[in-house]
Amino acid sequence: MGEAFHMGGWGMYPTLVFGLLLLAASVRYAISPERRFVPLQVSLGILTLVAGGLGFVSGTIKSLTYIGAVDPDTRWIWLVGLGESLNNIGLALALLVLASIAATVGAYRFSQMEPAR
Repeated sequence: MGEAFHMGGWGMYPTLVFGLLLLAASVRYAISPERRFVPLQVSLGILTLVAGGLGFVSGTIKSLTYIGAVDPDTRWIWLVGLGESLNNIGLALALLVLASIAATVGAYRFSQMEPAR
């Protein structure tokens, strides 16, 4: 995991921060389901995914920018950079899955508290 974090580059840091905030908000919602936490979870989920996407795009741009500096025989090396950049998306999706599990628990608990109409 540490190697994947290192390979992902600077984009891993905002993705991790926003993802951990999302996870904390989702766990808080699971413990005490209140409607006011739903918009926070949605916005942090979007922010986590967008931060991961930005890290991926910026890493891909960097990989493709330097393609002219390598020998023609090794121009396929951009695929390695693409793989490294995908770590940003992987981190964002992993954090979203964990947060979604917690949010689902909170949604279930919320549905048990509300009277049926």
